[in-house]
Amino acid sequence: MVEKMVTREEVKDILVNALPKMMETDVEIRNIILQLTARKYADKKKTGDRIEMLLEELRKDREEKHEKWLAQEKKWDEEHEKWLAQEKKWDEEHAKWLSMERKWDEQHEKWLAQEKKWDEQHEKWLAQEEKCDEQHEKWKVQDKRWHENQKTINEMLQSIKEMAKKHESSIGALGARWGLQSEKAFREGLKSILEESFAVTVKNYLDYDHDAIVFGHPDQVEMDVVIHNGTVILCEIKSSMSKSDMYIFDRKKTFYEKKHNTSVTRMIVISPMIDEKAQNVAVKLGIETAGYADDVVL
Repeated sequence: MVEKMVTREEVKDILVNALPKMMETDVEIRNIILQLTARKYADKKKTGDRIEMLLEELRKDREEKHEKWLAQEKKWDEEHEKWLAQEKKWDEEHAKWLSMERKWDEQHEKWLAQEKKWDEQHEKWLAQEEKCDEQHEKWKVQDKRWHENQKTINEMLQSIKEMAKKHESSIGALGARWGLQSEKAFREGLKSILEESFAVTVKNYLDYDHDAIVFGHPDQVEMDVVIHNGTVILCEIKSSMSKSDMYIFDRKKTFYEKKHNTSVTRMIVISPMIDEKAQNVAVKLGIETAGYADDVVL
């Protein structure tokens, strides 16, 4: 009888199918297998030590994390307390804000009421201002009329004043002729009129003629001198002028020019009474004549 050879594969199948059961029932086979595979697995003691070490590390790590957690929780509690305190302050501030807002609302209502009063008062002011403007226009018209009337009155007064001056000079001349008024008063009156009319100063010139040029013998010489824009004007102001008076006035001019080494530009006689012969002499000597002070042209 020929024996059949068992192949490697058949042995492997037998072991795979039978070995688990044999390890459960056969102690010898189990020990052999354990010895063969011992090098492939860690020692139980070493494994246990390693596990213990890992557990210890896990425990320490857990404790550290727990302590950190407790510390963090403590911080959170502290922060929570702070938050509660802050929230309380916010609530108090909010209550104050609400109170203040209520006061603002009340004040705003008062402002609105006051503004309404101001608007009403403003309307009254506008109405009053309109009345004032109307009254002002009336006053302007009245003022214009007053100024026009005043101008007319001033013109009338000026005319009356001028007439009065002429009458005064005429009366003065008559007074000088009839002895009712002195020659000096007449001269002073006409000098005043001349100064007012032309804004000049009439200076009374008084000097002594030692060479007897004017009267033919040494005597005092008197006349009026007007300086107008650099021009020297000699004036003779008398209530009446005769022919001889004209010649004397001409000699006064010669005396003045010689005395002061200057030229007299004009000679003017102001008198309301100049007889015809005296007038002819005045024309011949180049003497200007005027019946009144305001008849003079400067």
